[in-house]
Amino acid sequence: MIRKILIANRGEIAVRIARACTEMGIKSVAVYAEADRNALHVKKADAAYSLGPDTIAGYLNAHRLVNMAVETGCDAIHPGYGFLSENPELAEICARRGIIFIGPTSQVIRRMGDKIEARSAMIDAGIPVTPGSEGNLASLDEAIDLATEVGYPVMLKATSGGGGRGIRRCASEQELRRNYDRVISEATKAFGSAEVFLEKAIDNPRHIEVQVLADNHGNAIHLFERDCSIQRRHQKLVEIAPSPQLSEQQRNYIGDLAVRAAKAVGYSNAGTVEFLLDENDNFYFMEMNTRLQVEHPITEMITGVDIVQEQIRIADNQTLTYPQEAIQRRGFAMEFRINAEDPKNDFLPSFGKVTRYFAPGGPGIRTDSAIYTGYVIPPYYDSMCAKLCVWALDWDALLARSRRALKDIGVFGVRTTIPYYLEILGSNDFVRGVFDTSFVERHPELTRYSVRRSNHDIAAAIGAAIAASTGA
Repeated sequence: MIRKILIANRGEIAVRIARACTEMGIKSVAVYAEADRNALHVKKADAAYSLGPDTIAGYLNAHRLVNMAVETGCDAIHPGYGFLSENPELAEICARRGIIFIGPTSQVIRRMGDKIEARSAMIDAGIPVTPGSEGNLASLDEAIDLATEVGYPVMLKATSGGGGRGIRRCASEQELRRNYDRVISEATKAFGSAEVFLEKAIDNPRHIEVQVLADNHGNAIHLFERDCSIQRRHQKLVEIAPSPQLSEQQRNYIGDLAVRAAKAVGYSNAGTVEFLLDENDNFYFMEMNTRLQVEHPITEMITGVDIVQEQIRIADNQTLTYPQEAIQRRGFAMEFRINAEDPKNDFLPSFGKVTRYFAPGGPGIRTDSAIYTGYVIPPYYDSMCAKLCVWALDWDALLARSRRALKDIGVFGVRTTIPYYLEILGSNDFVRGVFDTSFVERHPELTRYSVRRSNHDIAAAIGAAIAASTGA
């Protein structure tokens, strides 16, 4: 049985995993770079060990993380999301050292991380994919010929890509010529691979993903879908479960597709199958994320399933707790990624000291965060500092409760995306539940909100002015 887990991550997801461990009677071990010495996940775990002064290298050193797991008596490693969560080498090293990797096998991670391999696997399973290259592109000339065949616009994508990087939309041959070397360069720098492929661009699609769980005994289920269409530059901002844009027939269809995809590749643990839905209501496989997703809490809120605890049980070789027929959805949930960014200044990062923080409360409210009053958000990592998740029985109630919760939450000392989300909630298109991935670009006026100054902001400004004038 798993009795002790090393959490190979930081921030709010490390806190989330530590809480799941506590509820299951499992000891947790945190790791941290020196920049994270005072981070919340260090305080919440049962034990914590330094990775050294480098802000990034320790979190990306698979051998060292596994050695720490062995040295501290851990049975398993949970990678969270980001960093090494989809790195097959970490899973391989765990297997060699007798440490349980809480995720799929290295073979599945490698296969689904290769976009060409993933496309091929989905085609074999009868899952619809967008028209495009059967393999990696060998040259610019091949890319031009294929683009002419499938029709512009097309997407150039890094084969080993993810997180919105290594992607360029090309509306013409001229743009394709201009972007070809650029995407190869991005792919090489970000993923260590120069391989790229091409596929037909689905303009202004809806981005729909399905949460799946699968065990080592051949069982696989889905936990319904999430709508991730509200995004900027391929980075998600707001997620909704289930999608307000799908019919029940579409919901059942895409759920069945996701389960079929998981079974086709021998998947085990938690994963997400992502689809694009075009204007003619055609679904196309996009990719499979072989890890826990940032937005998993809203699926937990509509189903009551603790996905992290299920991950641990599956890794412990237990069967799924629930059959498909036991999974019932109730209401709607929405997640807002509270990023330390200034939407009025092209979403420029706003790192620094959190002078005051308080989370909202009330029915249907959940806040996953790694910040507290006095915490200094370091500039070395992702700008997300909290996730506000809201649940309600119907769409209108969800909108009203979300507005209230966004007004209640307080993050002072840094700029955040909170005011921007309030503007989104006031958009007629969003209120009607009709939007796609072009929403943010089509509504630049939403970033031109007037900042509402609180008494705390005014007091802080006065205090800073006095301190400056007195030399304090």
